[in-house]
Amino acid sequence: MSEFLELLPVEDAQLIFKNSLKVKVKEEEILTQNAVGRITTDSIAAPHPLPSFTRSSVDGYALKASDAFGASDALPAYLKLIGEISMGVKPDFSLTLAQCCLIHTGGMLPAGADAVIMLENTQISRPGEIEVYRAVAFGENVIQEGEDVKTSEIVVQEGTRLRPAEIGGLIALGIVRVKVACKPRVAVISSGDEIVSPESKIHSGKIRDTNSYSLSALVEEAGGIAVRYGIVPDDFDVLYQVASQAIAECDLVVITAGSSASARDFTSQVINKLGQPGVLVHGVNIKPGKPTILGICQGKAVVGLPGNPVSALIIARQFLVPVVNLLIGLREDYFQPFIYARLTLNLSSQAGREDWIPVYVEERKSELIAEPVFGKSNLIFTLARSNGLICIPADTTGFNAGEIVKVYTF
Repeated sequence: MSEFLELLPVEDAQLIFKNSLKVKVKEEEILTQNAVGRITTDSIAAPHPLPSFTRSSVDGYALKASDAFGASDALPAYLKLIGEISMGVKPDFSLTLAQCCLIHTGGMLPAGADAVIMLENTQISRPGEIEVYRAVAFGENVIQEGEDVKTSEIVVQEGTRLRPAEIGGLIALGIVRVKVACKPRVAVISSGDEIVSPESKIHSGKIRDTNSYSLSALVEEAGGIAVRYGIVPDDFDVLYQVASQAIAECDLVVITAGSSASARDFTSQVINKLGQPGVLVHGVNIKPGKPTILGICQGKAVVGLPGNPVSALIIARQFLVPVVNLLIGLREDYFQPFIYARLTLNLSSQAGREDWIPVYVEERKSELIAEPVFGKSNLIFTLARSNGLICIPADTTGFNAGEIVKVYTF
């Protein structure tokens, strides 16, 4: 019977795993318009300033700010109206003393203008002349050339997950193709004689394959491509054959269900046979998920997860997602989003063990409240009913009701 060699603290297990994995990020060039959610492999510099010309941010009149100095309702300034700026056209005239021109939002300022007065602060006094009822400051209602970014300024750092804002910014700079990390292929293997496909009618003693699909969804959410290798029976030779194919075809391998210390614990044996150094960690001091296996074979990470659905997902967030982040070149300063909320119940924990508790966060009387969602680790809707996780660190024995706690959201 296989036994846990040592229950390592979570941080120690993560460090051992990360330091043993040598990752080379693969890249490809794709259309910027298709790159949302992808990770950049190069820093991107602006080829020209943005905006590329000085323009108005309002509808009004372009003028010299000094010409409106001291203007008020009682003592308006009078300016000669010499024309109108057409949208998308560079003005072919310039302003001199006490002159102005009609301009629309986004229009290019003519030479000699340094501010824009809003229409509502003016009035046409007679043909070719306007009254200005308010003073304006230099640069008021004007977006300067390069105010957003300057030529050669780095606008997107290497290792950035591209959001709609970055996509829009790159397109504005005329950058229509970007180099991004290839999505890693993550093999998902589900093992167990009791596991059947989702389409199957379940009989006594059988359960549907939950983990393959929840873990695949997590992989896709993290930026990888999930490749399901089906359900493998509790047979060492079959599991080794499937795992061998998976590690040859994919960048990362995940095996669920066979990691507990039992007579049919084949996962650690299979990992050791797949290649050196094999199993690095077998057993982590965390709840749920103590029987976690972390290994490196043929230069690729292999993760053995508990079979219970809640345990598998929580542990995958701790050990699987970080490997996907490495494979897609995500910056190391990337953090998991969290919020603070007030705990409704006392939560106790065993000293020296890291505990993760599902919670449901909602707003009550203008305050965020975290309600623990209790349930056994094989009950998937325990996690489905929650929208966050609380971590009780190993160096504490719990939290008190009413305490403000950090909640990792998902």
